[in-house]
Amino acid sequence: MTDLFSPLKLGAIEISNRVLMAPLTRCRADEHHVPTDLMAEHYGQRASGGLLIAEATMAMEGNSAFWREPGIYSDAQVDSWKKVTDAVHANGGKIVLQIWHGGRACHPALNDGKQPVAPSAIAITNVDVHTPEGKQNYTVPRALDDAEIPAIIDGFVRAAENAKRAGFDGVEVHGANGYLLDQFLRDGANHREGPYGGSLENRARLLLEVIEAVSQVWGADRVGVRLSPLNSFNSMKDSDPIGLMTWLSQKLSDYGLAYLHLMRADFLGEQQMDVVTPTREHYKGHLIVNMGYSGQEAQQVIETGLADAVAFGVPFIANPDLPHRLKIGAELNQADPATFYSQGREGYNDYPTLEALK
Repeated sequence: MTDLFSPLKLGAIEISNRVLMAPLTRCRADEHHVPTDLMAEHYGQRASGGLLIAEATMAMEGNSAFWREPGIYSDAQVDSWKKVTDAVHANGGKIVLQIWHGGRACHPALNDGKQPVAPSAIAITNVDVHTPEGKQNYTVPRALDDAEIPAIIDGFVRAAENAKRAGFDGVEVHGANGYLLDQFLRDGANHREGPYGGSLENRARLLLEVIEAVSQVWGADRVGVRLSPLNSFNSMKDSDPIGLMTWLSQKLSDYGLAYLHLMRADFLGEQQMDVVTPTREHYKGHLIVNMGYSGQEAQQVIETGLADAVAFGVPFIANPDLPHRLKIGAELNQADPATFYSQGREGYNDYPTLEALK
């Protein structure tokens, strides 16, 4: 019987189990967005996950949306990410890098005063941004010209090339959670006209062009994509999430991707509907689901064939040995939200394994 602990081949990536680590922004890079030794230790501790999806990483310089998130555009970043991938591989794990552009979620206070860019000049209003000077309101972004879009795609290509140099097993294109590619995709944030606005086909154009370009670097069978059709975080909304996912699932089926990573819910609880079932019906590839799954529910998802793997976020923060704990039904450590975005070892690398508790 196929279960949560059965091996799986995601495109060209062979994984030992279906307990995946979701990408988790933790702000442990240095002030130059260079990964730190803390990060190498952190990911190395969690290498028993079938696949680790490393946190949202800046594809190109000058587009910071968090304080001290990592990048993948400089030689120093590539060299430091190599320590991370080496640590994961030394412990028998697999890891892909989530490549990302923050779009309107970037802030001038994090980017030397530079105005952020987006599909349309519409600001985020339902959340604040963390900066070295404390929380601040988001600013109104500048709408990208169509002529600027090829440079965005080239930035993702360079990020994919650098991820390969750093020793990753593949990349995940971040098309979720209200960042640039998602801003183009959903009609609540994209009010533009022309080839990248209006119809669903036009709104999806940038995401698909990035996927196609990145696949030229890696081969599509080492490229995944993450989507969040319901998530209203970062002032996001689409008028027809089910129609969006039905169309995208059919379209993405033609690409031969390693996987589609679907966030099933809304951080803020504003939109509630089933997007997993229509995605599974229409997507002819490996489906990873994420957000709020218990071990028991994840097991049911795999057994019934609703998805091929389950990605865990917060439980993997506090449980470096999460697959083992789920397999034997052990109690889980509870994560401390106060340390999610702090910059030290506490709440990052100091959660004990079951073995350490003996």
